[in-house]
Amino acid sequence: MFNIIEKRKIFFLISAIVIVAGIVSFFIQGFNTDIDFSGGTEVTIDLKGDYDENKIRKTVNSVDGVEVASVQKAASTGLNGAIVMVNYIDDAQTKGIKDAVEKEYPGSKISVSSISPKIGAELWKSALASIIAVAILMLIYITFRFEILSGVSAVIALIHDMLVMVSFYTIFQIPVNTSFIAAILTILGYSINATIVVFDRVRENTRFAKKEAFSDIVNRSIWQTLARSINTSLTTLFTLVLLFILGVASIKEFALPLIIGVVCGTYSSVFLAGQFWVLFKGGKKKA
Repeated sequence: MFNIIEKRKIFFLISAIVIVAGIVSFFIQGFNTDIDFSGGTEVTIDLKGDYDENKIRKTVNSVDGVEVASVQKAASTGLNGAIVMVNYIDDAQTKGIKDAVEKEYPGSKISVSSISPKIGAELWKSALASIIAVAILMLIYITFRFEILSGVSAVIALIHDMLVMVSFYTIFQIPVNTSFIAAILTILGYSINATIVVFDRVRENTRFAKKEAFSDIVNRSIWQTLARSINTSLTTLFTLVLLFILGVASIKEFALPLIIGVVCGTYSSVFLAGQFWVLFKGGKKKA
């Protein structure tokens, strides 16, 4: 039987490569934050016929003080038009955009949604506070159910999951919005559940193998729960992938981080959480 514990350097190296790549990407290009966090205005234009994205961009940019960040097709939302992301604008600039677009595309319908940079900063603080609170509560729960070392190990595995998800988003410049934060909180719960299954089997095996090295007990426990972890993850992934392929834009925004999170959460539960517990407890010690 392949000894997962003895090969910890391989699994640590894989995680380190992804996280370091994410850190390097962050310093080079930063986050691609949506208006939920960076602040800005979303202009949704419902047109009656075909349109040219460059012409839409030029029309909106013609208004003084307006800078277009992106132009996306809005077909997935049931509209025949475009979603234009611009900087945070005031009422006068909003009226200017409506007048310019209606002049260029008579009969078009326009809706505008703005979030100020101040609100975006408050969302960042609230999101960070939520994640920290979840991590602390899970540390307390795991410590109460098992021991402090297992609690610390589980929280480190959760931090790993968050760092991997953030790395993917900064490397591929996927927009970070409130759906991403909701997905992170969801994945934290999913990941800790998978970790608890492994830790629970470790506790059961420890009762009947008191003379066996702790590292051997953890390795055996991981293998005993591996099929359950893989089956649970696959059935979840099947659903998420279909949602991402067939869902509307808002569903895809939530499904993508969940897909990434389920993969890295399963990886950390199987290959990392137990490793940390062995390192902290001392792998060669008897159970």
